[in-house]
Amino acid sequence: MRLAFPCFALVAAALCFPPILTAQAPDTRGYVVQVGDTVPSFSLTDVNGQTYTDQSLLGATYILQFTASWCSVCRQEMPHLEAEVWQPFRDRNFTLLGVDLDEPQDKVAEFAKQMGVSYPMCPDENGTVFYSIAAPKSGVTRNVVVDSDGRIAMLTRLFDKDEFARMAALVDRLTSTP
Repeated sequence: MRLAFPCFALVAAALCFPPILTAQAPDTRGYVVQVGDTVPSFSLTDVNGQTYTDQSLLGATYILQFTASWCSVCRQEMPHLEAEVWQPFRDRNFTLLGVDLDEPQDKVAEFAKQMGVSYPMCPDENGTVFYSIAAPKSGVTRNVVVDSDGRIAMLTRLFDKDEFARMAALVDRLTSTP
């Protein structure tokens, strides 16, 4: 009888609060997703009013580049993303979306202008997209490469030149015509 109540309580908790019991613990780099997972559902609108969703991007390779204006590592990485990823692959059914954590649209637009990037920049004012990918307080500089089937193909953290080169090579491979 003593065992029946704890088991009942656990089942009741699972039915009432499934996210609490099923949420994935973050990995050592703060990700709550992993390579091979379907990218979590999202909707982002860039500073020019264009909306992107996980569904609208099916069939294309894309990167969700998490950033913020106050992030010095992000500022270091962004010119490389523009020159070595966006410009070479933008005409190959590829999209690079800058996803700016917790900043309003006007700040994101100014940040994009300061950084000289031409890829779409999207405010994630409440962190909804970020927190579906990474744990709170896990650091913003990260890239999520998503293949044309909507599956996560690579996860990067910070700006490591070797990892960045591997990411660019993967985008090249994923966007090359057979």
